[in-house]
Amino acid sequence: MQDEYRTVARAGVHETEVNRSRFLCALAPAATEREAQDFVATVRREHADATHNCFAYVIGADAAIQRASDDGEPGGTAGVPMLQMLLRRDMRYVVAVVTRYYGGVKLGAGGLIRAYGGAVGEALDTLGTLTRRRFRLATVTVDHQRAGKLENELRATGREVREVRYAEAVTIEIGLPDADVDRFRAWLADATAGTAACELGGEAYGDGHQVT
Repeated sequence: MQDEYRTVARAGVHETEVNRSRFLCALAPAATEREAQDFVATVRREHADATHNCFAYVIGADAAIQRASDDGEPGGTAGVPMLQMLLRRDMRYVVAVVTRYYGGVKLGAGGLIRAYGGAVGEALDTLGTLTRRRFRLATVTVDHQRAGKLENELRATGREVREVRYAEAVTIEIGLPDADVDRFRAWLADATAGTAACELGGEAYGDGHQVT
């Protein structure tokens, strides 16, 4: 598994104009290829009157799934530069659709490549990106008396609290970098006078810092 990857911080649209042609780049996070395809279909319905709706998406922390479409533009001048921009920025789990409304001036192959790739780059700059890091899931079990204080301390020390469940005891699911597991166990024992249990689970990705 990759230790981290970047994705778009939020869904949104950024518009640019090149020689009277309008280029609208719609970006969105997509957890699966189906989500990416559904987003493409939604944008195409919304801009059914556009000259072209070209797309590119990258799914998987290791970029296992990569797809691109020129949607009628000359081969390799739209979808591929869009995909290359996403990969150059190390973007994952993301889908981009660039809608073009033709303005009457032909751009040529080089102009199209710059326009489509540039539209994606500008949209990423505008919407911002988010780094997601690999975490080890851990479940902390603690009594009700200590649960509230412990949850507050976990958040205050920057731990990623993913879920809190109240039953006979309280279980708090958190995400830990692998390198932090031993240090966390020692901290937890100290914070709860040895009364809390910590069970390690599988791996997942959690939000890191946003880059704007």
